[in-house]
Amino acid sequence: MYDTLKHFDNKFYTGMTVGGTHLWDYKNGKWWEVKASPDQWLFQFNCLKTRARAAPANTGAKLNTKFHWFILADQIATKIDANTYQTALRGVKFKVGHQRPHWKYFSYNYPEQEDYRTRVIHILENLLARLKEDPINHSRQTDLGSNNSRNSFQLIDWCV
Repeated sequence: MYDTLKHFDNKFYTGMTVGGTHLWDYKNGKWWEVKASPDQWLFQFNCLKTRARAAPANTGAKLNTKFHWFILADQIATKIDANTYQTALRGVKFKVGHQRPHWKYFSYNYPEQEDYRTRVIHILENLLARLKEDPINHSRQTDLGSNNSRNSFQLIDWCV
């Protein structure tokens, strides 16, 4: 049961058993997650996204161009009923690389380009340094424009 005391890595916890999974349906998307430890979930989200407004004519990347982003986000999920959660996600994304339609690999796999791992390490080190240096209180509540207070976040101001 959910509230039964469980043991993992010499620590006690309650909640879903480590190794448990969820599959969530979103309009045009699926969110799959597995509980990796009492406080960590691994997730995958796949969807088809479309523009709210048409792109200006003759702009943007060529068809089949791929973009690789590193995303750092804050999520609040509020249980509505046994099978439904109100979910709000806010964060920042960093371009790690891109792959043009005629390229065999992403940009970070070519000579003289920063490789994927190094790029992500630099992103995280820069964010961590900014967080440590910034004297602003990082736990202020920020409304996302909703009239519903359940959608307020404790945002890391330096991040967004």
